Amino acid sequence: METSARQLRPAPPGPWGVVIALVVMGAWGGHLAWALTRAELPWVEPLTWLHVALQAWLCTGLFITGHDAMHGTVSGRRWVNEAVGTVACFLFAGLSYRRLVVNHRAHHARPTSEEDPDFSTHSQSFWPWLGTFMARYTTLPQIGVMAAKFNVLLFLGVSQPHILVFWVLPSVLGTLQLFYFGTYLPHRRPETPDMAPHHARTLPRNHLWALLSCFFFGYHWEHHESPGTPWWRLWRLKDARARETALTQSAGTLPGHEGTAR
Repeated sequence: METSARQLRPAPPGPWGVVIALVVMGAWGGHLAWALTRAELPWVEPLTWLHVALQAWLCTGLFITGHDAMHGTVSGRRWVNEAVGTVACFLFAGLSYRRLVVNHRAHHARPTSEEDPDFSTHSQSFWPWLGTFMARYTTLPQIGVMAAKFNVLLFLGVSQPHILVFWVLPSVLGTLQLFYFGTYLPHRRPETPDMAPHHARTLPRNHLWALLSCFFFGYHWEHHESPGTPWWRLWRLKDARARETALTQSAGTLPGHEGTAR
């Protein structure tokens, strides 16, 4: 079933959308700058790799910020969404925001179909699907941008090991995190009844894990149900759905209501 036009119309995000977007982008940039220029962390220390994991998580948040902009949930002003989305996607991996908007609309219109650019109809295995996904989204201009960024950092005096460990590796890990929790896990077949009508499943209700794993993007059924809800409000939809399910199940156990629960 296609997502309705009503669902694609974003709710007014209020001022918090811009504030949260700037906080995420600032945290990503600030931590990266510190790690590249100030960090004196031995490679054998666990703390070093904790910073790598933190930067990878912030990379995930950077893309989720761009994703929210695509749905108009950063700001009520279109130009603000476009500006934030363009910057976030460029910083994440030199991605074209406008191209992503077109592809993402196609994904929401017909998820898991032949027309869905995020989906693999040829293989449901992780690595082949990831390969198809990357081939569709990687472009020569993007590769050129990332190469230019790498060389600019070298020119500024950042050591190559620091670039590889604190910039390249977190970007790769963030990409894998986004693909696993935001595409592969929610949409892989076989489908189950709880995925209807959006062809999307959702993580079990655990808000801390949902935040740490992919900025609540694992609540993917809820996202497809309400694309106009920003990532930082998806937990509310999860709670509302849980309450609705509990009420339905409770009604089905009342005398005279057996079999009414869905």
